[in-house]
Amino acid sequence: MDMTLEALTEKRDELMKRLADIRRDLRSGLDADSKEQAIELENLEVLQEIARVAEEELGQVNRQIAALEEGH
Repeated sequence: MDMTLEALTEKRDELMKRLADIRRDLRSGLDADSKEQAIELENLEVLQEIARVAEEELGQVNRQIAALEEGH
């Protein structure tokens, strides 16, 4: 499934926003409440994996954009 440059650019922007949101969440630190901290720590690994997958997908999108731009 080939995507247009416009669709790829939209996808790139979406991924960049998602990563910015994840990074903001990761920087926010832990809650003072120990029960909340436990929940946050459980979610940390999942959040890091989501970020890794999004970064990988962003790299793929950027390579596709570059290939399309070189073709023009």
